[in-house]
Amino acid sequence: MKTLAAATFVASVSVSCSEISFIDINPPADLQSKIDSIAEANKRPDSDTTWFTIATALVGAEDNTSAWWTEFSDYFAVNQGKRTVLEFYNHGKGTDNWNNYNVCLASGERDSDGYAEFFVLRSDTYGWGNGDYNGAMFKNDYPDVDGDGDIWNDFRTLMQGAYTKIEIDYATAGTAFVYTTAKAVDGTEIHQTYEQPVTGTSLVCFLIADGSHMNMVKAYQVPSQIAEIPDEMAASITVTGTPASLEIGQTDFWGNGEAIVTFTDGSTAVADTSDITFVVPDLSTVGSKTILYSYSRTKQGNYGKAVAGTYTLEVVNPVVSMAVTKQPALTTYYVYETAPATLAFSTAGMEVTATYADGTTGVVNNASLICGEVPVTPGEQEVEIKYVGVSATITTTCKINVVKGVAEVGLADCTTPWWTAFAADKVVASGESVTFKMMVYSSGKENYHSPCTILRQSDLVENAVVRMDNFGWGGGYDGNDAKVLESNWNWDVFKSSINLSNVTITVTNNGDDTADIRYVVIYPDGEEHFQNYLGIKVNSADLQAALVTEGSYLVLYE
Repeated sequence: MKTLAAATFVASVSVSCSEISFIDINPPADLQSKIDSIAEANKRPDSDTTWFTIATALVGAEDNTSAWWTEFSDYFAVNQGKRTVLEFYNHGKGTDNWNNYNVCLASGERDSDGYAEFFVLRSDTYGWGNGDYNGAMFKNDYPDVDGDGDIWNDFRTLMQGAYTKIEIDYATAGTAFVYTTAKAVDGTEIHQTYEQPVTGTSLVCFLIADGSHMNMVKAYQVPSQIAEIPDEMAASITVTGTPASLEIGQTDFWGNGEAIVTFTDGSTAVADTSDITFVVPDLSTVGSKTILYSYSRTKQGNYGKAVAGTYTLEVVNPVVSMAVTKQPALTTYYVYETAPATLAFSTAGMEVTATYADGTTGVVNNASLICGEVPVTPGEQEVEIKYVGVSATITTTCKINVVKGVAEVGLADCTTPWWTAFAADKVVASGESVTFKMMVYSSGKENYHSPCTILRQSDLVENAVVRMDNFGWGGGYDGNDAKVLESNWNWDVFKSSINLSNVTITVTNNGDDTADIRYVVIYPDGEEHFQNYLGIKVNSADLQAALVTEGSYLVLYE
């Protein structure tokens, strides 16, 4: 480079050949670095751009056989005040919506002590995450191209080979804004957005394959493009955990109360109690009392329009004794050799009657009682029930049965990873049925933290896998227009009601190369629901059934 610079200088001098004399030029020591930096700037779109090295250019097997949580991209930093951008070509099997890209935002790297997920987002406006995850914050403009009323068949087509750009803008106010643009092979652009509160300074994002693969093109970081985050007004407020009753002399009307505020953008937050205004009636007399509460902060903490609500509690005389006058709906608990370290007692359906200091009696609200854990030793057991009054603590007991099951599936702390724990296969002969009966312990965080049923052959070739929540997949399920799904779930309480449910799963081999699966689920409060899968395609001459679970623990008792 030095020689070239000198030769160029000489060629620009106008002299006769006989007068030429070469001059020794000593260029500045940093000349080469300046040349390199200019060249680098010329080939990059922005001098404020930080480029990430891509070591894993192909994410997932090219034949789209990569199973969930087995193939990942590199880690890419997500920093406050920056926008991290990933660009890649998306490919998938095209059979299911989720056979495309998945993107995760987390603190720390997988399998490290500090690893914690903020969220995992799929391309089909579905995801999961920590307590701040809110599916209502998803938006998309996916079109119904063929006009058949179904956007998802068009979506699966558009995503095949689509040039995809994911932008994660970590605004300094502590929110991650995710913008995704996918440009299909035919030029159609579709978009998806999501936002969620996040914290921390060492965040990473990465892609995950699931019956899909991604060809990485580039990854980089630019300054945040969010100059100002729009504020949102409070739209409504609800409270939970407030005491159902107080004795005369008690004044803590809030107790373990928690107020949830919903803002105009659909996001929610737990309100600081110091920001709530209460109007409290006289608590020194017996009777039903109504507490008025209001909140007037915006999403960013500014003062705005107030939202309000009420709740009631009973002020009662001191309790002098009490007894269980109606047994709870759940009186039999099933355990196995690795029973949960603590086993919560379900008070649903239980009635405790108190005798007060003035001789009157009344039913105590179960929310006012403190109940002990269920002993994990098989046999007839007693659970202690306490009522803490102003001058005394009153106790009684409730009798229950603890029974040892015949088998277990999963980890007793409900941290079972997917596809790691199975019940033994049962052969289902043509024209016959087999049954699994179990108590389900669940984290209650997701619908699928519950038992799943596998239909497969003796060589483990799968016909179908179906979940408890009206969802499934597999060769005998996908594309099977003859199958029928039936259920009577109340989805508002599905997740919260799984734990301690008694579940009976019956698999019937119809003998015509189809099988039926029926779930009968009895919640701990005694409420019963069902889930049917009818007409799943199988090989009736070679059919067996098994169970698998995730985020839950199953104790089989039959």
